Amino acid sequence: MLPSVFVSVTAATRGKVRSLLSLARRLSSSHPGGGSPGGAHRPAPDSPASPPDTHSPAAPERRLRKKPSGCSVLLFPGQGSQFVGMGRGLLKYPNVKEMFSVAQKILGYDLLALCLEGPEEELQKTVHCQPAVFVTSLAAVERLHQENPKAVETCVATAGFSVGEFAALVFSGAMNFAEALYAVKVRAEAMQEASELVPSGMLSVVGRPQAQYKYACLQAKEHCRSLGVEEPVCSVANYLFPDGRVIAGHQQALDFLQKNARRLQFMRTKPLPVSGAFHTALMASVAEPLREVLRQVEVRRPEINVYSNVDGKRYMSESHVRRQLVKQLVSPVKWEQTLHEIYERTQGETFPHTYEVGPGKQLGATLQKCNMKAFRTYDHVVVTAYED
Repeated sequence: MLPSVFVSVTAATRGKVRSLLSLARRLSSSHPGGGSPGGAHRPAPDSPASPPDTHSPAAPERRLRKKPSGCSVLLFPGQGSQFVGMGRGLLKYPNVKEMFSVAQKILGYDLLALCLEGPEEELQKTVHCQPAVFVTSLAAVERLHQENPKAVETCVATAGFSVGEFAALVFSGAMNFAEALYAVKVRAEAMQEASELVPSGMLSVVGRPQAQYKYACLQAKEHCRSLGVEEPVCSVANYLFPDGRVIAGHQQALDFLQKNARRLQFMRTKPLPVSGAFHTALMASVAEPLREVLRQVEVRRPEINVYSNVDGKRYMSESHVRRQLVKQLVSPVKWEQTLHEIYERTQGETFPHTYEVGPGKQLGATLQKCNMKAFRTYDHVVVTAYED
């Protein structure tokens, strides 16, 4: 059974994040999966603030009549974007303190204190930083909604990088805040445990146009076998932008890639401060715990377009969401492909406004490298106080 703190409350339906305010008040009286799946604050279907009803057959036609320049796209960052002090600039906005209060009950520790004060080495741990990025990102939506409500109300598409995909799904109304956070908790704990089984990591690589990443990984695996490593793992874990990749796997493989960078046509290599080889076969042990918790939580069809990391395509159903979130653990994050899918348009068509909601500006940097025209209307929602 899920923890008793679970409630059926929609954190964001029709592009709004209003129902979180009542979440803490319901914790003691609600039961898992109870209540209305729509939540108490769902706007009327014909409300001008509502994006098109994606359950209606006429929805595609209505969406086409919207000018792209009057719409928005929200991007949610993933692990690696966290830093001590994040969230300080969000506490004055509605619902944010309640969100962190609910998080403390679900996680069993003071997430807000960890975000604001550290220590940094604790915040950097997979088990802590994934929930931290998830909650801080949805708190950033509250800031955006308060300062620029139209940006939230006219959102037509969203995507999240790795754990950020859970925040995107909550924003879209596909998952409840509390239940999604519990799933993130289970995911983070299992990924931390998997990371400790074998020395592994992730390497950021910027290659020349002629670089052959799969061939480089094959060579690295052959090197590992020569060292006695059985079933070595080395593969592309993130497709970030043209000639920008993250390669993950056994530590001996990553050491080989760094040592032979010039020969492999890599211009720059940089180890990432993460504990393991995420989005590779080394995360296979995480699949079953996440699959089990996703069987128990309520999942709905997203009410706006949400794009999957696995293939860059839109989520189409509840079962599709559950399936892809598990597959994402051992599959590369196809972020570059996702951005192409979101921003593909005919010649001369305008671009939507893009907002990165959460710590860091890494997604903006990748957007700039993938699509400069789309980047011209990009903005970042600050998660610290402006005077910091």
